[in-house]
Amino acid sequence: MKQEERIKMYQNFKDFKHRILVSTDIWGRGIDIERVNIVVNYDMPDSSDTYLHRVGRAGRFGTKGLAITFASTEDDGKILEDVQSRFEVSITQLPDTIEVSTYMTA
Repeated sequence: MKQEERIKMYQNFKDFKHRILVSTDIWGRGIDIERVNIVVNYDMPDSSDTYLHRVGRAGRFGTKGLAITFASTEDDGKILEDVQSRFEVSITQLPDTIEVSTYMTA
């Protein structure tokens, strides 16, 4: 993606035109955007620290957030286990249905 396209996308988040972020490491650190409610990790981060920085984009500034991570390998599972252990959280499988209004209120 060209730099001008990235800047336009960033501005769309700042203007609340977008609220779902499909994350890569480029967005993982140093970007604070209000009202990003859902972060999708299309690929598993390579460490628990990177995972934390990516999912930390969701639910900032007093809003609820949801992080969806596609885990498909044994190594992915190990990283999720490390995340749960280090940060004392429970990561569950995505349920069949989600009440979208919980995460997408105005």
